[in-house]
Amino acid sequence: MLQKILSTTDNLSGLLLRLGLGIVILPHGYQKITDFGNLIDILGQHYGLPAFIAVLVILIEFFGSLLLILGVFTRINAALLGIVLFGASFYHLEHGFFMNWFGNQSGEGIQFSLLFVFSALALVFVGGGKLSIDGVLQRKIGN
Repeated sequence: MLQKILSTTDNLSGLLLRLGLGIVILPHGYQKITDFGNLIDILGQHYGLPAFIAVLVILIEFFGSLLLILGVFTRINAALLGIVLFGASFYHLEHGFFMNWFGNQSGEGIQFSLLFVFSALALVFVGGGKLSIDGVLQRKIGN
C-alpha cells in the first residue's frame, strides 16, 4: 500500500504541478493558520462549516500545500487539497465561472478553484515526480 502511495517517476510534470499548486495555495493556508481562531468562527458563521471541518480545511491548506511542495505523500496531499478546493467551488458558484478581474461582481467565480481541482487530480495520477521526497522514499523502500 505504501509503495502505491509513494509511486512516482522522475518526471518533470509532477514537479511542476506540485510546485504550482503548492506555491499558490500555501499563502492561502498561511493566511488562515495565522488567524486560526477568528477564521474558524468565520468559516462557521459565513459558510456554515462545523468547527471540525473548518480546522481540517485550514490544516490541509497550510500543511498539505507545504508537504506538496516538498513532494511528501504527494498523492494523499493532492487528493485532500483537491477535495477542499472542490468544496470551496460550491461557495463561488453564485458568482459564475470567471474570476473577478475587473471588480464587476460581488465575489470570485469558480475558475480558480476548478483549475486547482484538476491540477490536484493530475497529481493523484502522476505522483510527485522529479525531486520529490516520495521518489527518495520509494527508492529506499524498493531496495
